[in-house]
Amino acid sequence: MTAESTLVVVGAGPRGTGLLERIAANAAELLPADRPLHIHLVDPYPPGAGRIWRHEQSPLLRMNSMAEDVTMFTDERSTIDGPVRPGPSLAEWASHIEEFEPYRELTDPTVLAELRTLAPTDFPTRRAQSAYLDWVFRRAVADLPPHVTVTVHRDTAHRIEGPVDGPQLVHLTDRVLTADHVVLTLGHLDSAPDPRYSADAEFAARHGRYHLPPAFSADADLDGIAPGEHTVLRGFGLAFVDLVSLLTEGRGGRFDRTDDGLVYRPSGREPVIHVGSRRGVPYHSKTDYRLQGPRAPLPRYFDATAVDALLDRPGPIELRRQVWPLMAKDIGFGHYHELFHAHPERTALPWADFLAGYDAHDWYSPELSALVERAVPDPADRLDLERLDFPLAGLQLGSDEELQAHLRRYITEDVDRRADPAYSADLGAFLALLSLFGQLPRVLASGRLTARSVAEDVDEWFFGYFSYLASGPPGFRLRQLLALSEAGVVRFLGAGVRVERDEAGGTWRASGATVPGHTVTATALVEAYLPKHALTRTRDPLLRDLHRTGRIVEEVVTDEEYTHRSGLLTIRPGDSRVLDPALDDGPHPRRTALGPHTSLRAAAAFARPRTDSPGFRQNDAAARALLCTLARTGSAVAV
Repeated sequence: MTAESTLVVVGAGPRGTGLLERIAANAAELLPADRPLHIHLVDPYPPGAGRIWRHEQSPLLRMNSMAEDVTMFTDERSTIDGPVRPGPSLAEWASHIEEFEPYRELTDPTVLAELRTLAPTDFPTRRAQSAYLDWVFRRAVADLPPHVTVTVHRDTAHRIEGPVDGPQLVHLTDRVLTADHVVLTLGHLDSAPDPRYSADAEFAARHGRYHLPPAFSADADLDGIAPGEHTVLRGFGLAFVDLVSLLTEGRGGRFDRTDDGLVYRPSGREPVIHVGSRRGVPYHSKTDYRLQGPRAPLPRYFDATAVDALLDRPGPIELRRQVWPLMAKDIGFGHYHELFHAHPERTALPWADFLAGYDAHDWYSPELSALVERAVPDPADRLDLERLDFPLAGLQLGSDEELQAHLRRYITEDVDRRADPAYSADLGAFLALLSLFGQLPRVLASGRLTARSVAEDVDEWFFGYFSYLASGPPGFRLRQLLALSEAGVVRFLGAGVRVERDEAGGTWRASGATVPGHTVTATALVEAYLPKHALTRTRDPLLRDLHRTGRIVEEVVTDEEYTHRSGLLTIRPGDSRVLDPALDDGPHPRRTALGPHTSLRAAAAFARPRTDSPGFRQNDAAARALLCTLARTGSAVAV
C-alpha cells in the first residue's frame, strides 16, 4: 500500500499556471517520491491563457506592457522560500521561439509572424501573450516530477462539498472530482452590475436605448451601437482604450501615416464617442524606453523597518495620512535618482547634497519643497504627485472647442514626454511605484487601517491612482486617440463628468466641469470601466454556491465609525487559506484561494522581471503550504 493525494485547482489561467510552476519548483523538496500527487485543473477556457488572455479575441486588443516587461518566472531578485527557476520573459521567449516550439507548434501564422518580429520594447497583442502563457503552462507541466500528474478539464466547477477533515467533492458539469485539497485561482470574474447602474439600465430598456455596464472588452457586445450614434463613454482608462479600438478600427476604419502625422480614415460605421471621467484625461502613456541611469536602490523610505515602526505605533492607521507620505517619498526618490544620475545638467546640486536634504525632510514639508525648487530649476523636472492626480483641477474653459484643443495639447505633451528618454525620471518614478508592493501588502493585511481608510484611501483612491499612473496605454494608442479627435469621431467632455437621464426625450445629457454649461445629448451610454468583482453579486457558480451556503465570507472591515464591504473573498495572509464562517471565520484546512477576487490585494498586472513580484511570493508560499499538507494527507491505495 502507498498513499496518494489529489489536488483540484479551479481556474487554469495565469494564476493557476503560476501556482503549477511553483508546485513543480518545490515538489522535489517537499513531496516525497513515494507520495504520488494527481492535479486536476478545471477551466472552461484554455489552460495557461484562461478567459482574459485566450487566443479567441480581437487581434486589435493589445497588452499595455512592453514584451520585455512581462514574465511568468522567478529570478535572482525574488525573495521566496522555494527554489528560483528562471525562465524567459515574453520578449526572450519570442526571440528564441524555435527553441521552445517542442512544447507546442504555433498554428496561427499571424501570431507566429508577430512573435518572430517582436522587439523587446513592442507592446504585443493579447494573442501573442496567449501563446506565451500556453507555452508557460506546458513547461510547468513538463517540469513536474514523475510522481505528479496533471489532468485538464475544460469544464466549470459548480460547487464544493465535503467535511473539514475529509475529502472535498468538486462538482463539475457532468462529473465529480474527489480532492484532498481545492485551490480557487479564478482570475478576473464577472458580477451582476452594481446597483448604481440599475437606473440607467432601466432607462435604456424603457426607451429602447443602448446601455453597457462595466464589461471585459473582449466579451462586450457593441453591435447595439449604431453608426453615427452619439455615445457617451464614461471612464478614460484601459477599458475605454479597448472599446474605442473595437468601435473604430474594429468597424473598418484605419489609421494612415502622412506628412502631417497620423490621420484616421473613418469607415462610416463608427459612432460619435463622447468621453469623460472624474479626471477628464486618459491614463498616462506607458514609457517606451529604458532607464538612462543606474537603477535606484529601492525601497529606501517605505521599507520593512519603516513599516515595522508604523505598525508598532498604538492606535488606528490611515493610509493617506500616515502611510502615503512614506510611499510618495520613495516614488520621489526613484524620480530624482534617475534625474540626477542620467541628466545631471538639469540639476543644480550634487546628488549627495540633494540626498542628504531629501533624507532629512518629510514629504509634505516646506523644507523639502524648497530643496527641490533649489536643486531642480525646471518645474517640468519636478515630481508633483497631487497635480498629476487631477491635471484639470480648477480649469474652466469658455467653449467646447477650447476644451478639444486643450485636451489634444495635453495628450500630445504626455505621449511626447513618455517617448522621450530625456524625461526618463518618469520611468524612475514608475519603477519606484511598483516597488511599493514589497511592503504594502503587510500594511493592508495588518488589520490596523481604519475601515474608512480601506474603503476610501485604498480601494477607491490608491489602486485607481496606481492604474492611472502605471497601467496606461502604449503611446501609439494615445496618438490614435488624437487622430480620432481630429477626425471628430471622439469628443472630450472634460473633468467631473455628469450624465443625467432626460425622460422626455429618452436621451442622456452629459456635461463636465471644465466647460460650465456645455452639454451633449446621447442615445447610448457605455460604462467604460473594467468590472469590479463583488462576492455578493458574483456570476461564478462555485463562489455563488459557497456564499449561499455560508462557507465563504466577504471581507468586511468595520470599526466604531465605518463599515466597508469590499466584495472580496476573505483569505488568511501567509498561506492563502479560505476563511470559513462555519469554522468561526477560521481558515479551512482544505481550501485555498489566490488572485484578484481575494482579500490579498495586489496590482492587477503581470510581473516585471527583477522586481520581486508579490504574486510570485504568494504563489510560492501557497505552493509550499499545499505540498507540506499533501505530503501528510491522502488516500491509501494498493500498489
